[in-house]
Amino acid sequence: MSARKLKVVLTRRLPDAVETRMRELFDAELNLTDRPMSRDELAAALQRAEVLAPTITDHLDAELIAGAGEQLKMIANFGAGVDHIDIDAAVGRGIIVTNTPGVLTEDTADLGMSLILAVSRRIVEGAAVVEDGRFEGWSPTWMCGRKLWGKRLGIVGMGRIGQALARRAKAFGMQVHYHNRKPVPDMIAEELGATWWDDLDQMLARMDVVSLNCPATKETHHLLSASRLARLQPHAILINTARGELIDEAALVEALDRRALFGVGLDVFENEPKVHPGLIGRPNVVLLPHLGSATIEARQDMGDRVIANIMTYQNGHRPPDRVIPAML
Repeated sequence: MSARKLKVVLTRRLPDAVETRMRELFDAELNLTDRPMSRDELAAALQRAEVLAPTITDHLDAELIAGAGEQLKMIANFGAGVDHIDIDAAVGRGIIVTNTPGVLTEDTADLGMSLILAVSRRIVEGAAVVEDGRFEGWSPTWMCGRKLWGKRLGIVGMGRIGQALARRAKAFGMQVHYHNRKPVPDMIAEELGATWWDDLDQMLARMDVVSLNCPATKETHHLLSASRLARLQPHAILINTARGELIDEAALVEALDRRALFGVGLDVFENEPKVHPGLIGRPNVVLLPHLGSATIEARQDMGDRVIANIMTYQNGHRPPDRVIPAML
């Protein structure tokens, strides 16, 4: 193995310990400003990097990848989702793509459960009342939310995060239902007491809480369209910690205007970082700034996985977290 260090370009700031390790192992070019790269800057980075380490804010489409230099051999994504990368285009150029699966499972499930609690018990709305000096004492009919015990949770996408959320929901006494391309193994279904629905429309109409935990693909774009949102019951709660593109936000605003939902909790947005103005300022809508993996431990683990993938490639082996089109 050559002692020459790989040229690795990082598109955003990563945890200090990760950047220090990157500098030790590679010819690492850091983005010290932490400002998202423009399209032209990404194109230039693809011309000089042997390994590009992008994040979700970097949209690497077919045109950008086609213009990459011959020296680019790997895109080591900092994150589990890869919907911002044209995997087909990369693989067609012989470029290896990796991600960081598994490291943010528990953290994202924690946040999903937090949103369920926040919306159902009107926690953010109640905190604002206290902070604004509007709390005048307890009242039997004031600020009543909805209990979770015995309620039906419908999980759309029963992968790692969906299963982790189901375990949390079960601890709160919720009944777990899910829609997936195929049922989970019997052992997992028995552990969670989970019921599989092969028809998403039928499941949506019968749930008290719906949580989106599936990846963003061409097939799942606007998965919750106007017609599907109309199937939700007026007392239903909708949670999204996956990808904003899963929901037609304009249709969601219309549904909220009609009071067709009890409440909504969103950690991701269709045109992130822009938020549909119709979602802002509603007492029954909790909005968070993409905090799903925002723990010190998860971000450190993500960086460690990026480094492990690059090191494995550098040592002449197939990276453990390689992404191929068939997986999507």
